[in-house]
Amino acid sequence: MSEFLELEARDGVRMTWNVIPGTKQDAASCVVPVSAMYTPLNPNPAIPVLPYAPLRCRICRSILNPFSVADFGSKMWLCPFCFQRNHFPQQYSAVSQSNLPTELYPECCTVEYMAAAEAGPVSPPVFLFVVDTCMIEEEIGYLKSALAQAVELLPDHSLVGFITFGTYVQVHELGFGLLPKSHVFKGTKEIKKDQILEQMGFLTGKTKPTTGVIAGARDGVSAESIARFLLPASECEFILNSLIEELQKDPWPVSADQRASRCTGAALSVAASLLGICVPGSGGRIMAFIGGPSTEGPGSIISKPLSDPIRSHKDLDKGSAPLYNKAVKFFEEIGSQLVHQGHVLDLFACALDQVGVAEMKVAVERTGGIVVLAESFGHSVFKDSLRRIFQSSDSDLGLSFNGIFEINCSKDVKIQGIIGPCTSLEKKGPLSSDTVVGQGNTSAWKMCGLDRKTSLCVVFDMAKKDAPDAIGQSQNNLFYFQFLTYYQHHDGQMRLRSTTISRRWVAGSGSVQELITGFDQEAAAAVMARLVSFKMEAEVDFDPVRWLDRALISLCSKFGDYQKEAPSSFSLSPRLSIFPQFIFNLRRSQFIQVFNNSPDETAYFRMMLNRENVANAVVMIQPSLISYSFQSGPEPVLLDVSAIAGDRILLLDSYFTVVIFHGITIAQWRKAGYQHQEGHEVFAQLLQAPQEEADSIIKERFPVPRLVVCDQYGSQARFLLAKLNPSVTYDSDTPPPPGGDMIFTDDASFQVFMEHLQRLAVQ
Repeated sequence: MSEFLELEARDGVRMTWNVIPGTKQDAASCVVPVSAMYTPLNPNPAIPVLPYAPLRCRICRSILNPFSVADFGSKMWLCPFCFQRNHFPQQYSAVSQSNLPTELYPECCTVEYMAAAEAGPVSPPVFLFVVDTCMIEEEIGYLKSALAQAVELLPDHSLVGFITFGTYVQVHELGFGLLPKSHVFKGTKEIKKDQILEQMGFLTGKTKPTTGVIAGARDGVSAESIARFLLPASECEFILNSLIEELQKDPWPVSADQRASRCTGAALSVAASLLGICVPGSGGRIMAFIGGPSTEGPGSIISKPLSDPIRSHKDLDKGSAPLYNKAVKFFEEIGSQLVHQGHVLDLFACALDQVGVAEMKVAVERTGGIVVLAESFGHSVFKDSLRRIFQSSDSDLGLSFNGIFEINCSKDVKIQGIIGPCTSLEKKGPLSSDTVVGQGNTSAWKMCGLDRKTSLCVVFDMAKKDAPDAIGQSQNNLFYFQFLTYYQHHDGQMRLRSTTISRRWVAGSGSVQELITGFDQEAAAAVMARLVSFKMEAEVDFDPVRWLDRALISLCSKFGDYQKEAPSSFSLSPRLSIFPQFIFNLRRSQFIQVFNNSPDETAYFRMMLNRENVANAVVMIQPSLISYSFQSGPEPVLLDVSAIAGDRILLLDSYFTVVIFHGITIAQWRKAGYQHQEGHEVFAQLLQAPQEEADSIIKERFPVPRLVVCDQYGSQARFLLAKLNPSVTYDSDTPPPPGGDMIFTDDASFQVFMEHLQRLAVQ
């Protein structure tokens, strides 16, 4: 496992199979697809930044890399992807065996290019705040203080705009400092770009051209009219703060049996068009703060009478959510518009009820936006997450913009698609597979927003039909992959990051042992989780549990050691042994069991799964559990109900929540106040240790997880019990030991699951 982690730290890549099944047939029999989890902006201080333009192959446009074969005598290099011989240009005339350019060093598989000529002018980031005002006074108070903090942390050179909405949409003119001035739009209908151009005075004194698109300072929109709505943060801090201070609840009257009329769709439509007119193609983010469901105009998810319940998973399955498909289509259009402009939609949804994250998911995910879901704007999950976006520290997000992601690979490998926060650029070519998964049919993708954590899951397809002869195989048994990310760095410059990797391939029946040595079970679990979530949304009547079970049985019967029809003889190599446990926990996870979760929560969990790296995805699938007791220091324990004991403190990290669980004896001592008494310093330290560990987890993670501190038999103990393997239930023959616990469930335990798996795998 450690060698996979080292490769990830260096290049940001984890592959499911590090020895690749070389033919279509071999790949199909391996069940888990050949995939790469790639973090384009993987933070590694050792990555060299080169101050010149990359050298590209003239046929396939791949970039010079350590796997290129250089011929110093004739000053030529051989491209490993298309085998084309290319000349070194004049500036490389001094290259020799003892004087290699950086990109040919074997350890420089990942390099970054920052050519002054290609970088263009430094463009400031744009932040357009879109704020919901249909909330109770208390919530508006919380939101005002969070926004005031965020405005202070904004980079001075960044451009800022401000829109509020309720029944109507108000676009505030920040450049008119004499008195508050805003442009008002009706929330019941969609507002087109032309209406905004006309109504907001972008064309004053000019005649509108009959053809072409009007957008940005290049195309006839004057800098003065842009500066009315988007100003540098340093210039408009005062007016922005007074706007935030004067924010009030939407004045439109709401009767007691009705929901507030909230026009979220119209507000986002206005925001997208405003950015498209003023700053197309430069990094911009719409940051939407929403405190309830949209009930008015396009994109509304529910009618106004409170007697109509908001849609649930059951309603979506039955097709009895009349507004759902219409709203999704509307947000799809907004997503496409934002992708075309190169802008991002971030969503901060803070309400006890659903707000429509499930409908907006498509726009947020395709633009690479951030989502934060909390119960209130006063909750630490929201406040700390918002602060983390703008704060510059070691663990900051490093928000980057306007990325284009491209893949080059050996000719026997095809690309099925990417599952993750990006949009296909429809650049179909010889590398595109006929089978499409996620964003496919292309070898280039748009990533409007990306940060240091953003990870993509690239699914490959093997093109070779049959096993080649042994001679051909031994001569060239390497596949090459090159990932290129062209993006606007958070300091405003355009950069290009290139990562080139190679993996050995094997074919035929004798290669099972070699495939096992290259299997990365954590990456495989993360890929299977993304795949199954994608299939649940894309395929009608898809049964996720059955699909996962079949995949696991096929994998175990291919790679397990056993005698036919003898379950007791079954064993798995250490390289595969944890994989069944991951699948067991994935079957029980919130990605698959949607019961007791709203469509908004499910959409949020899946969006987070689709953008996080392997380590974080594994924690979401199979939470980590650490035990603290007097007998030993902190130690990891099995995710099992038998881990609970009266004299133990357990720390559960399930990514979205961090739970500190006090056993019954510890809880009684704590309530008696022993930790404050002399002579009980060890007990005080025992209580403090899990708290410190939880703080360090929370400090590193984005969005900030929810912290739950609970006691055994307390109501919030459910946060821990729901994640544990039910090895002791109400139905078990042996009762739990004193101070232990059991789970009231009919779910099968992991032991029963493994017995069934062994029986089916050896058939």
